[in-house]
Amino acid sequence: MNLLDATHDPALRSWVESANAADTDFPIQNLPYGRFRRAGSDEPWRIGVAIGDQVLDLKLAAEQCPWGESVAGLLQPLAEGNLNSFMALGAPARRTLRAALSAALAAGSEQGPFLELCLVPQAAVQMALPCQIGDYTDFYTGIHHAVTVGKLFRPDNPLLPNYKWVPIGYHGRVSSIGVSGQVVQRPHGQTLAPGAAEPTFGPCKRLDYELELGIFVGAGNALGQPKTMEQAEADWFGLVLLNDWSARDIQAWEYQPLGPFLAKNFASTVSPWIVTQEALAPYRAAFERPAEDPQPLPYLSSAFNSAAGALDVTLEVWLATALMPTPQKLMQSNFRDAYWTVAQLLTHHSSGGCNLQPGDLLGSGTISGPMAGQGGSLLELSNGGKAPITLASGETRTFLQDGDTVILRAFCSAPGRARIALGQAAGTVRG
Repeated sequence: MNLLDATHDPALRSWVESANAADTDFPIQNLPYGRFRRAGSDEPWRIGVAIGDQVLDLKLAAEQCPWGESVAGLLQPLAEGNLNSFMALGAPARRTLRAALSAALAAGSEQGPFLELCLVPQAAVQMALPCQIGDYTDFYTGIHHAVTVGKLFRPDNPLLPNYKWVPIGYHGRVSSIGVSGQVVQRPHGQTLAPGAAEPTFGPCKRLDYELELGIFVGAGNALGQPKTMEQAEADWFGLVLLNDWSARDIQAWEYQPLGPFLAKNFASTVSPWIVTQEALAPYRAAFERPAEDPQPLPYLSSAFNSAAGALDVTLEVWLATALMPTPQKLMQSNFRDAYWTVAQLLTHHSSGGCNLQPGDLLGSGTISGPMAGQGGSLLELSNGGKAPITLASGETRTFLQDGDTVILRAFCSAPGRARIALGQAAGTVRG
């Protein structure tokens, strides 16, 4: 299956000059979707496409620019600010509109003079969650994270027996998901101090971040009708960055036997632009398991998934503090190290008959690398709080302090291909 077309041509240039910069997150080969309005206005939220340092207002684009009948129909729900309705249309609609937008934004386009009037600087907009999120499930696909954290609690048996057979997940909280720029209130909860006979209630002392990718479901499935791997591969819409903030001390006391609860439901932060799976097509990679590991059961396996199910996405965590306003990079990892692919997560989620819906969000779980210093959380980087990290400012951290800002970034880059990035997901801790 050939996933590449003219929209992926690395030589393609846009009449939006900022989209041609080598270091832009949003070249014409990307074209992610987000929900915005002009800062300081009370205008209705609308869907836009990021292009360079601008936003193409799809409400204005639908009204002021000539389009073919089929494309105009696809733009209508977006002009109304309803990304979920567009997501539900599936892969053919995504590809058709991507091709039309790419052609319209390309250098020399006859539609350029119309669309110039539909651009808004990104610096002049307010972003919201890109779509209505109905449900949120967080998975645990980062095997290096699972092993490292498992060793902290079970040194002789870090991975539980089911880990390599089934994608592990839990249902999260939608109401506390916010967009980049979110202020995160330090949570309160019960904790049990070492050696104490009884727990106490108070502010979290071991506040942490988790470096994840968020996967948005496109076309859903009916209740009782699970997705096949082929359907799941066609139906996921795109990716965002996801910080699943975690109160480690609260988590340690409450999570057995039913798993995360208050330690995870107080905040999650996503980046504002959904990068579609079509934009990521040049960065598909083979999905391979170590020969000694069990191979996926048949319902979680397909020829395409083996050949191109993985995604080569570089992930980073940056930290800024009150004393160090210029962010410092803490680590880097890659989504290729995830133990399960996007299609496997959707397939397994629906395998019992669960009806996934357009706009549902799946978290990848913390994506850490195999090397020391590649932990996707402070829990890993500080060895459970035993080895403080020294920052460029001279400060140290085991866990987050009030005033700290965590910034997640992600990008795809390789010779002969356009750089595709996901922007950033930033959040600041407040006591």
